[in-house]
Amino acid sequence: MGGQTQMISDNQTNTIYFSELLRTDSRFSKTVNQIVSILDDFGAKYKFLPDTKDIWARDYMPIQINESTYIEYRFDPDYLQGSTKGYRDIKTYPDIVCATLGLQTKKTDVILDGGNFVKSTDCIILTDKIVKENRISYKKSELIKKLQDVFEVEKIVLIPWDKSEEFGHSDGMVRFIDNETVVTQYYYRDYEPMLKPLRKAGLKIEYIDYKTNRKDKRDWAYLNFLQTKDLILLPTFGIEHDKQAFEQMENFYPDYKGNIYQIDMNETVKFSGALNCISWTTME
Repeated sequence: MGGQTQMISDNQTNTIYFSELLRTDSRFSKTVNQIVSILDDFGAKYKFLPDTKDIWARDYMPIQINESTYIEYRFDPDYLQGSTKGYRDIKTYPDIVCATLGLQTKKTDVILDGGNFVKSTDCIILTDKIVKENRISYKKSELIKKLQDVFEVEKIVLIPWDKSEEFGHSDGMVRFIDNETVVTQYYYRDYEPMLKPLRKAGLKIEYIDYKTNRKDKRDWAYLNFLQTKDLILLPTFGIEHDKQAFEQMENFYPDYKGNIYQIDMNETVKFSGALNCISWTTME
């Protein structure tokens, strides 16, 4: 620790994985066809994961912290437990997927899901739902220390769980532009419990917003984009927000100008996920 190692950030990854179910489930045919077409044209490296139970690869796949280390956490979120029914009640076992891939992982007992893990090379942002889910094993201070040790990073930023998003994920709330700057949603502009921990970590804050006649309930999902070293895949929904989101992303990520591609994500957003949710990105 102490800055001697750097975590692999989204903008350093070069390989994209999707659940095999994304291309075998007819509900997502339009989505996967668009993605594959763009990635093929671009020459991007992508693969499909075997042995998955749902399409949300980000949630259950391990977190890569350097070229040879993948952290496999306890994927045991509350929304997959007890009497909860619905489309997410089938649990993927990442150890089975990783074994099929031949991927060696380092295990931790921390309960986590990857949708609640937004990272730069030296900072992790999570909602404070992680404290609630690990309360049996760890006090808050112990949990933060554990996260620092496991992921080899000093800066752990906890933001409030937005209860309008039942899964407690951070990846639709905030994303890194670079190590010093994040972009968050317009509706958090005056929400100090959200902004204060980000500022305390030394982060500058930008906001994505839309000058439209009315807001759209899907507009949160533009921040749930897929990013690699070479490209960004940005959700679209066939609404007036699409163009403004694209223009803002070009401004936020000038190094990606010409390599930001729009994907219609209406098929998945109805199930509360978009492009970051359905992907797992690595440096290989």
